[in-house]
Amino acid sequence: MTSMTFTAEDFRRRALEQVGAPLEHAWRDHGDHALNPDTILQYEQLKLKDAAVLIGVIDDPDEARIILTQRTSKLRQHAGQIAFPGGGIDATDTSPEEAALREAEEEIGLDRRFVETVGRLPQYLSGTGFRIQPVLSVVQPGFELTLNPDEVDSVFEVPLSFLMNPSNHRQDSRMWQGSVRHFYVMPYRERHIWGITAGIIRTLYERLYA
Repeated sequence: MTSMTFTAEDFRRRALEQVGAPLEHAWRDHGDHALNPDTILQYEQLKLKDAAVLIGVIDDPDEARIILTQRTSKLRQHAGQIAFPGGGIDATDTSPEEAALREAEEEIGLDRRFVETVGRLPQYLSGTGFRIQPVLSVVQPGFELTLNPDEVDSVFEVPLSFLMNPSNHRQDSRMWQGSVRHFYVMPYRERHIWGITAGIIRTLYERLYA
């Protein structure tokens, strides 16, 4: 890992040239079911809601970083958790990219003029009923953020080099709806990155950096 160069330009190249199963098939390998294979049939039978999230890598020559949010405790789902900017895909959204950019503007005030979308990851199926399309992007510095207090408590940045180091990915488990469920955890300073967000980060590592 130490020999890799974790820059936004290298991230852009890897996003455009990513290897692995074609995106339309690769979702079977990525999602909450990846660590809980016994749940794949129940996920396929769920009526999943489509959502999109923006994985934004800041193009800083000193240290490329990924933008993450701390969701407000007021929300009905995933309250207080660490998340990527994003949300449901509306009928008026022309693409997952459009949905991710719109949600990032609404949640944290990230002006899309600073954002270059460079690819997608496989769809990520969540046990909470979402089919999530992660949108990869490079964010130019100089942006200013204005948080929507109804959705986001805070925004922070994590070095790409930290998140793409598999030694920072550990597995944990807990009881959920009567069964043991396994998930990734990536503690960073005082933050506790876990669940769906950590699972998507793990997918990013497996597709682009493993």
